[in-house]
Amino acid sequence: MRAAEPAEVQFLQGPAHGVNDAMTHTYTSLYTHVTFSTSRRKPLITDPARLHAYLCGITRELRAHTIIVGGVKDHVHMLVETRPTVALSELVGVVKGNSSKWMNETFGRSFAWQRGFGAFSVSKSNLDTVTEYIRDQERHHQVRSFEEEFKALLARNHVEYDPQFLWK
Repeated sequence: MRAAEPAEVQFLQGPAHGVNDAMTHTYTSLYTHVTFSTSRRKPLITDPARLHAYLCGITRELRAHTIIVGGVKDHVHMLVETRPTVALSELVGVVKGNSSKWMNETFGRSFAWQRGFGAFSVSKSNLDTVTEYIRDQERHHQVRSFEEEFKALLARNHVEYDPQFLWK
């Protein structure tokens, strides 16, 4: 079978094909469990309640909704509902950048987040389970490190990774 020639391709345009009103009929359910740690997983989060509130404010400014934020001294978890018009990587980049600056200014010490992040889609039927998981971070980390937790999240979500680059 040969590939279609450009002259054979038809583009549908106009209101009958939804071009002019594409977003008015878009319905989504985009829930994501996002997690990221401090640089080198240093225990720098000394006032988690203030940080979590600040993170919620940033996502609100980006027209996303934070369902819950949790974590411990070296990382955070966020369960967010996003809109289809905001790329997840953009949202996380703005959240990390703004909160890093705020942490430096507020607490007067060098603070940075790790370069990457983990993000896992969540169905509406699992929101309560993920919410409870994030709420119980203190208890989880009495027996398990963030590294162990993150590897388990990757495995549970069937995300392949190269161990040599996981913590760079």
